[in-house]
Amino acid sequence: MSSKFDLAHLEAWYDYFHLFKFVLIILKIKIKFDKILAKFIKRVDMNPILNTDSYKISHYLQYPKDIKFISSYIESRGGRWNRLLFYGLQIFLMEYLSQKISYDDIDEADEFIKAHGMKFNKDGWKYIVEHHGGALPLEIEAVAEGSIIQTENVLLQIKNTDPNLAWLVGYFETAILRSIWYPVAVATNSYFCKQNILHFLKESGTPENIDFALHDFGARGVSSFESAGIGGSAHMVNFKGSDTITGALFAKKYYGADMAAFSIPASEHSTMTSWGRDGEFQAYENMVKSYGDGTFACVIDSYDTLNAIDLWGRLFDKVKKQGGKVVLRPDSGNPVTMASECIEKMMSLAGYSINSKGYKVLPDHIRLIYGDGINPQSIEDILNELKFRKISSDNIVFGMGGALLQHLNRDTLRFAMKVNAVSSDGISWRDVYKNPVTDPKKRSKSGRLALIKENELYKTIRFDELNGRQNWLTKVFKDGKILRKFSFDDIRSRAKEYD
Repeated sequence: MSSKFDLAHLEAWYDYFHLFKFVLIILKIKIKFDKILAKFIKRVDMNPILNTDSYKISHYLQYPKDIKFISSYIESRGGRWNRLLFYGLQIFLMEYLSQKISYDDIDEADEFIKAHGMKFNKDGWKYIVEHHGGALPLEIEAVAEGSIIQTENVLLQIKNTDPNLAWLVGYFETAILRSIWYPVAVATNSYFCKQNILHFLKESGTPENIDFALHDFGARGVSSFESAGIGGSAHMVNFKGSDTITGALFAKKYYGADMAAFSIPASEHSTMTSWGRDGEFQAYENMVKSYGDGTFACVIDSYDTLNAIDLWGRLFDKVKKQGGKVVLRPDSGNPVTMASECIEKMMSLAGYSINSKGYKVLPDHIRLIYGDGINPQSIEDILNELKFRKISSDNIVFGMGGALLQHLNRDTLRFAMKVNAVSSDGISWRDVYKNPVTDPKKRSKSGRLALIKENELYKTIRFDELNGRQNWLTKVFKDGKILRKFSFDDIRSRAKEYD
């Protein structure tokens, strides 16, 4: 009987052993899969070596052998506006340029670049890992973020700090230039919209309302999540109203903003039309019931915009009694005429007052937002039409999407990065520039540069002509480390000095 007992136990343990082996095999497969997945996830994160243009890979063999240091600069060569708002470099420094190069990055780049048909500078990148711990030996000086600066001035200057890596400066042109032109273009676009609206508010309304005069509707119309974050936060330098959550997240992550923007409850066509045309009034009534004690917005063009205003006329008093504010949103038609006609229709139902500047103003619990077909020009056209009709600009706020975050490119402000000086010892610099006879506007600046102020205007000069004057280019990055960070509050304050 004991032998049977021992045999049964032995068979059980034998089964357990095979089960254990099976579990180990599954775990090994899972561990291997996790490693593959981790490698894949890392590959999704941009390898710094591959964050460039293909032809840049070949440039390390093209410089004269005696050149040990290269200096390049970034400027806006003009374009849509004559000045710009500098913003966004810190995002790039934190997210990308401070990332250290690893041997895995080198192996991945080696494999890709060879398959891509190019010769890879593997020894150069291994040198960075072996001698700098993977940190990029570059030095960047730039104008303070939030600065309003005339175009055709140096915004950023970069050089290598290791004499064996002069090629590294040009290698990162693609990434650095891309990191600058987009947020600067959005911030500048938003800034000039602000100045335009502020002009009309000063003339016919209340300038203190400017913070929420232009709402960002652009998240769905940009090219990526990152574009929404960068562009959305750039708009928030000038305004505090936005539906682009990603922008507020970026402002918090990269600039320490507690909450950079705010929004309100608002309807869309699907929530209104789901009640059916016969239930349109009930849909509006439900909005008042749900949000009537605060500020909320409601789209009104699902069927007939002016008829919708008539329906809302039956609810205005209820909103007032609840202490709330309704912002009606027409979303089709000619923006210039529709905005004016809607406000006049609202005034015919709810009345209006005349402000101290002689312009008509709706009761405080009723306003209009226009977000269809809005761009810098249509904003000005609408406000001019309202002014002509003696309607205060206090009555309206705007929403802008694609025209705010997407209808921009590198040529909007004609951004360029060019070499301006080379050196064999890092002390004595030789001028370098381009001057194409076919386009003199593309002549680049030469010599190491500095940025000064004369009569409150910025001016680019040669560094050797500084003569003790303040250089407004300050070091923000060196050898993989960020030397100076800007808070979102600082950036806003700096930009606001020019309102």
